Amino acid sequence: MNITLKSKVIGDFTEVYNRFDRNLFTYLLPPGAQLIEFGGSKKGDIVHLKLPLAGEWISEITENGISADVCYFIDEGRKLPFPLKKWKHKHILYNAGKSTIIEDNMTFSTGNVITDLLFYPVLLFSFLPRLWQYKSYFKA
Repeated sequence: MNITLKSKVIGDFTEVYNRFDRNLFTYLLPPGAQLIEFGGSKKGDIVHLKLPLAGEWISEITENGISADVCYFIDEGRKLPFPLKKWKHKHILYNAGKSTIIEDNMTFSTGNVITDLLFYPVLLFSFLPRLWQYKSYFKA
């Protein structure tokens, strides 16, 4: 299944991309979550979380890049909380003049279509706050 969310923030897209760091990631964490490790947003980096109730979540950055109008990095789940079996999250930043469009494009699977459908709203509501968190964070 796929979830795509887009936010528009003020700022040059390369400057916004460069602020995708430990501080932003900590700011975006859900309540009660702990950041165990943040390696960065470049290929080979690891991000390790401990989520309340759900347990550990470890993702590896498998790809990153920058062009004249787009910056991106992709994280893929290496150790996922139940019931997730697959996770791929594309973070894509588009140049929009003096603004940046931040796209969170997430593909996931539990291995069962019915469980995917049941889990979809859980993930959607977990990531929905990013729409206003990004706006708030990049105003500063």
